[in-house]
Amino acid sequence: MIKVLFVLVIVVFLAQIVRVFEISSKIKNTKNEVSDSSNNINGIFLLISGIGLLVFFFWQRAEWMDQTLQISASEHGPIIDALWDTTMGLIIVVFLLLTPLLFGVAFYFRGRENRKASYITHNNKLEFFWTAIPAVILLALISYGLNVWGKIVNQDTSDAMVIEVYAKQFGWTARYSGLDNTLGAANVRFVGGTNELGVITENTKDKQIKDLEDKINKLENDLITISSAGKRKLIQQRIEKLQKKKNTLLTYFITTPKENLIAGEDDIVVKELHLPVGKKVLFKFRSQDVIHSAYLPHFRVQMNCVPGTTTQFAFTPTITTKDMKKELDNDAFEYVLLCNKICGNAHYNMQMKVVVETEEEYSNWLSNQTDKKIINL
Repeated sequence: MIKVLFVLVIVVFLAQIVRVFEISSKIKNTKNEVSDSSNNINGIFLLISGIGLLVFFFWQRAEWMDQTLQISASEHGPIIDALWDTTMGLIIVVFLLLTPLLFGVAFYFRGRENRKASYITHNNKLEFFWTAIPAVILLALISYGLNVWGKIVNQDTSDAMVIEVYAKQFGWTARYSGLDNTLGAANVRFVGGTNELGVITENTKDKQIKDLEDKINKLENDLITISSAGKRKLIQQRIEKLQKKKNTLLTYFITTPKENLIAGEDDIVVKELHLPVGKKVLFKFRSQDVIHSAYLPHFRVQMNCVPGTTTQFAFTPTITTKDMKKELDNDAFEYVLLCNKICGNAHYNMQMKVVVETEEEYSNWLSNQTDKKIINL
């Protein structure tokens, strides 16, 4: 951070020097005449700027290259990394070829009193050259990228462990599908109390209906003791609203297939993700409020969480948290799930710890989560 601030200070310093020269010129009333001398000075400054840009590039690469893509910890990670290396490699090669050419040509053909610029409206061959070559390269990159994406999303997920990742401002909640490996039905209208994911089951319906009926009964009792017409009207409106919500919940419950109601009873709701190493996982993403983006950088996973719909992403973790700590020689390391789409003022703090462990460790952890089953909420 200190080095970045140092670079910013230098940029501001140079900008102020330029500004001082401009103000000094106005105070002295000197005419802003173009001459070979001024063109030479500007040309030299431009050339220095180009050299500075290249030096800055190599300095950034030396300082922060290790922060671009950290070690991949998923089966599909290597093909993502290969796509990244190909794309960034091409960009860097083009940058290193064109930047010296751009600044060099600008310096070499700087203005001179005995030189007159040519006026060219167009050049068909040149335009074809600089349009066709980038188009072919981009077509190849896009085709390569689509091929990689196809391999990632078109996986066989029949044996994958199903986990729901639920997003809301500003936190994550995970729902494991239980022994049947099937997530129960859920709807945002059922969100309330301890049922923060809106899972629809017999017991969540009973609890929420009872809660609504208790509120309705209390309001009806208040109607008996209140004589003000205005207050009575407001209470009656609240009763009607609660009754309407009760009818809505009952409608959703009745229209939900029984097998989906039963499937939700053994679902487990937790605030920390645990994954067995080497086991394929199918994440199903939902959002309660705005669009979020679930991002697991070490697993090369990113998927939007969209209100009103479900998205999904399958992958297989390949390195346990313990092994990654050893690999990085960092005992403080943890895998993390982040939100990668600005979703509000606490977006920066929207994250969840992810633990990758052996099958035995995962089974032991899961067996201790029975109190978090939907049926026990």
